[in-house]
Amino acid sequence: MSQALDITAATVDPALLDLPWQLPLENWPAENIAALPKGLSRHTVRFAHLGKYVIAIKETLPDLAKREYELLKNLQKLDVPCVEPFAIIKNRSDDQGEELPAVLITRHLKFSLPYRAMWSQGLRADTATRLVDALALLLVRLHIAGFFWGDVSLSNTLFRRDAGSFAAYLVDAETGQLYESGLSNGQRENDLEIARVNIAGELMDLVASGRAGPGVDPNATSERIVNKYTELWKELTAAEVFNKDERWRITQRVERLNKLGFDIEELMIKTEANGRSVKIQPKVVDAGHHTRRLIRLTGLDVQENQARRLLNDLDAFRVKYGTVDDEEVLAHRWLSEVFEPVVKSIPREYSGRLEPAEIFHQVLEHRWFLAENQQKGIPLIDAVNSYVENVLAHRRDEEALLATPTEAITLPTAIPSGTIEADEDEEGDWRDKV
Repeated sequence: MSQALDITAATVDPALLDLPWQLPLENWPAENIAALPKGLSRHTVRFAHLGKYVIAIKETLPDLAKREYELLKNLQKLDVPCVEPFAIIKNRSDDQGEELPAVLITRHLKFSLPYRAMWSQGLRADTATRLVDALALLLVRLHIAGFFWGDVSLSNTLFRRDAGSFAAYLVDAETGQLYESGLSNGQRENDLEIARVNIAGELMDLVASGRAGPGVDPNATSERIVNKYTELWKELTAAEVFNKDERWRITQRVERLNKLGFDIEELMIKTEANGRSVKIQPKVVDAGHHTRRLIRLTGLDVQENQARRLLNDLDAFRVKYGTVDDEEVLAHRWLSEVFEPVVKSIPREYSGRLEPAEIFHQVLEHRWFLAENQQKGIPLIDAVNSYVENVLAHRRDEEALLATPTEAITLPTAIPSGTIEADEDEEGDWRDKV
């Protein structure tokens, strides 16, 4: 007879007790399993249904489960992109009383896929570049927070669409360590070397098996991880010296950091001994600049690039329709007259195919392409209908995604900011046509 379970959970959910914990994960019945793609793992990992949610379950040692659970909780407090820890369960045994491994449970990240699943779809080279850049940014954010990953790889990362780019999330923190005093240069370089070797090896496996797209160069791709990381780290942390009459460069540096999605919590400015030059250095930087501004104005909580795209459209709306000075009032009007009508125009059967913010972004892109092809302004409602019929209807659901057609992954990114205007002689306001 099985023993009483020892459960530590972030959220109380009685349905957790109904799962077959007396069975090894690999023997769980099909009705409990959610068919979602996963990366490679040294442990047994399964996805399971839990009420309205999907959870990821990993069998491991009790001490490792507790340690990783606490690490993920701390990373969440630091606002680092990672999966959400849900529970750990120890003291498992089967019906014969044989001990079973402990499990770590995390919530499945909706609208996400493992990097490896994306690579194995045969992605184009430019899409691969954006995936690599997202992973490099994730590693920078982890290192700024003082986290040494120790096992950087495609299989330990999830991605979500982010307005033509990708946002990367840490999945496996088992080998990680959080240092309150921050990381040394040696620790950062060690993590980078682990990333370079692991990623090159994984891509070589995919190329050898014929599951990588043409033009994918494992060595060049892994080197890009290192180069992009170095570029970002320098921009975010390096000191800059300039002449006193070039003080505009302070504003320029802040704007570059904001463009990367980072806010400066503290900026150190020091006059050099010669009295003719100034030294500046960001002491602490925080990611999510555009995300926080969009939340403050509209309450929408989206990815960083999606937030930048929506804010661009909001700014264009302000230029054309702004009749009051209050930014929040205009934002509320944009939300109710532009964003929400687009989202509500999506048929219910397609609502799980992409996140609302990603749908809005892609509708704006689709509208721009239609305008370019037809050489005239396109009413927003026409763009929505065309997008639903010609693009969205051919996608698979990503809220609980089983697979993604390769051609549906990459979208061109050279899109002008703001809302595309209809022809001047077009009668009526496009907002009335949504």
